[in-house]
Amino acid sequence: MSGKISIAIDGPASAGKSTVAKILAKELDYIYVDTGAMYRAITLASLEQQVDPSDEVKLTELVHHLTISFEQGTDGQLVFLNGRDITEAIRQPDVTNLVSQVSAHKGIRLELVKQQRQLALRGGIVMDGRDIGTAVLPQAEVKIFLVASVNERADRRYKENLSKGIMTDYESLKAEIEARDHKDSTRKNSPLIQAEDAVRLDTTGLSINEVVESIKKVIKTKVN
Repeated sequence: MSGKISIAIDGPASAGKSTVAKILAKELDYIYVDTGAMYRAITLASLEQQVDPSDEVKLTELVHHLTISFEQGTDGQLVFLNGRDITEAIRQPDVTNLVSQVSAHKGIRLELVKQQRQLALRGGIVMDGRDIGTAVLPQAEVKIFLVASVNERADRRYKENLSKGIMTDYESLKAEIEARDHKDSTRKNSPLIQAEDAVRLDTTGLSINEVVESIKKVIKTKVN
């Protein structure tokens, strides 16, 4: 695709954002920026260094000592924290259950948004998260807002965890997703809301490929 653009993909937890964004970036030969992984990396660091996730001052100070980077591996994207591979570590339940609290801090968001905007300056990027189209890249040429039923999202996360050897109780997972939805949509700083110019896409019952193809149609329409 000539004239590479910026694509923002938002939506609630487990709506399929990351999976779709990765495939889309690969097929378009774009760079994938996993913003959720960046917040998870900080959450992991706070756990490892015993920084209270409610202490915004200490967390923001911690961010200044962290370097988060991405590399394309043979089985997908790898996430590194100060040069250490944390791809699997940031997907564990202890990180998942605290990431909303960490990401809600204004100081943390401001620091990471700076980094994310810098990455988007060159164009040709796909970025996913909770507030990309509204707060991080409000000028993105294409904005997608993915949604899916709570049952569908819990089922996806349950199967994903099992495939990684992470044993999880389905009902607990469903309750966690509902709690995460509430936290993300009601937080004071950059809450989860759909941008006015975003295209809403319900992925319930759709395969990943069907979602990717639907987004490609939106991109084609917007670009043309």
